[in-house]
Amino acid sequence: MAKEEVFIGSIDQGTTSTRFLIYDSLARAIGSHQVEFTQFYPEAGWVEHDPMEILESVRMCIAKAIDKATADGYNVDSGLKAIGLTNQRETTVVWSKSTGCPLNNAVVWMDVRTSPICRKLENDLPGGRTHFVETCGLPISTYFSALKLLWLLENVDTVKEAVKKGDALFGTIDTWLIWNLTGGIDNGLHVTDVSNASRTMLMNLKTLDWDKPTLNTLRIPAEILPKIVSNSEIIGNIAKGWPIPGVPIAGCLGDQHAAMVGQACRKGEAKSTYGTGAFILLNTGEEIIKSNHGLLSTLAFKLGPNSPANYALEGSIAIAGAAVQWLRDSLGIIKTASEIEALASQVDSTGGVYFVPAFNGLFAPWWRNDARGICIGITRFTNKSHIARAVLESMCFQVKDVLDSMHKDAGEKGEVRNEKGEFLLRVDGGATVNNLLMQIQANLLGNPVVRPADIETTALGAAYAAGLAVGVWTEDEIFSSGEKMKKATIFNPNLDEGLRKKKVESWCKAVSRTFDLADLSL
Repeated sequence: MAKEEVFIGSIDQGTTSTRFLIYDSLARAIGSHQVEFTQFYPEAGWVEHDPMEILESVRMCIAKAIDKATADGYNVDSGLKAIGLTNQRETTVVWSKSTGCPLNNAVVWMDVRTSPICRKLENDLPGGRTHFVETCGLPISTYFSALKLLWLLENVDTVKEAVKKGDALFGTIDTWLIWNLTGGIDNGLHVTDVSNASRTMLMNLKTLDWDKPTLNTLRIPAEILPKIVSNSEIIGNIAKGWPIPGVPIAGCLGDQHAAMVGQACRKGEAKSTYGTGAFILLNTGEEIIKSNHGLLSTLAFKLGPNSPANYALEGSIAIAGAAVQWLRDSLGIIKTASEIEALASQVDSTGGVYFVPAFNGLFAPWWRNDARGICIGITRFTNKSHIARAVLESMCFQVKDVLDSMHKDAGEKGEVRNEKGEFLLRVDGGATVNNLLMQIQANLLGNPVVRPADIETTALGAAYAAGLAVGVWTEDEIFSSGEKMKKATIFNPNLDEGLRKKKVESWCKAVSRTFDLADLSL
């Protein structure tokens, strides 16, 4: 008798596109579909998404991926056991419980409209920027959902009215999707998971529940908040009207946490995901490590209601791949993002050019909302290849800044090193196909960089979480990285140590020049 085919689906809802992937029992992707959606920039520094367009992109991706897999001979309809969900974090939606309609566009994680709110809170609260760090691990910053929610509560009349009437629901993108997938106005489930909740600035890292004193301080009504669940459990079933009715949603993680699971990061191991931004997380095990060097303490993952929580140190970089998009869309130096590697390879250095992509300020470890992008060291010798290479280097320097801070916070005991005493950085995300970028990263770190055979570890991590909840995989299978390492590509550093130090000093000089530029007159 033929063995029953078993499949797990994964919704990967990112900043610029949505994907649905289908994995078989060996965690191989057997079907996928991706759709880009609109980015709205209503004012300088503002970034919005249309939640309804995101919803439609999810619907289309599920349907098309299933069609493709079915056309290739896979019986997905009967074999799909569960789906996992992973999403862009911090992006904030408020919608009407009675109509199911958003009360405003979603305010995206990189949006900086909340700068005045941040400054006011920093001035008014004891401890200033670090007032909430003890409870939630996060500084006051434009990055996190609570401030975006405050802005909506203060500035959007439809949101104010809906809250007064008890008709408003708040959520990050995972919450919005799950509510709609499980029925919407007809009994949709209003939930989020611990990893997404840990990015709102409202969850207590120790209790893994909403922090009442924080809600009181910020005057955020508890009744609009979703219920918090673990990353791996059966949350609910998909409602009629979707392409896969009845299939359980069994995993949910913010994108960076999903990538940690997909990369099998145990305690002491770190990964860097290169997407629109870049996100570096170091698993610190069951211990919350408070950073003294500008990093966030956050949740890594909690793989089941009764499983222990793993925590992480995180450094977030606002602009990584987005700088390449800027070269393409705003400057027209390249026609496609993939062209940057060939262009940057035409020179063997940046010719002394340093580019700091502080378009909307700098995140970790600097946390400077007043920073703005600069390109310095330009001479008549400089050409577009030097600038392209400087853009790639800027991504790698920013990752190095974060990892240096992690080493200081975690110390030798907090990291896993190989037999040569080297710290390995696991990498994933779309930009890692760029071999030059990966080699520059290894050179600037002075440590090996490991790229897995499957670089889409975010979607894989969400699939693993869902598969774990329904018994398709065990934790041991998910975290056994030996086989994955055999298929990985390892980039070893080949840059002279003296030159590396000089380049790092020049980078720090360049970063310092970005500060206090936000008020330059038009």
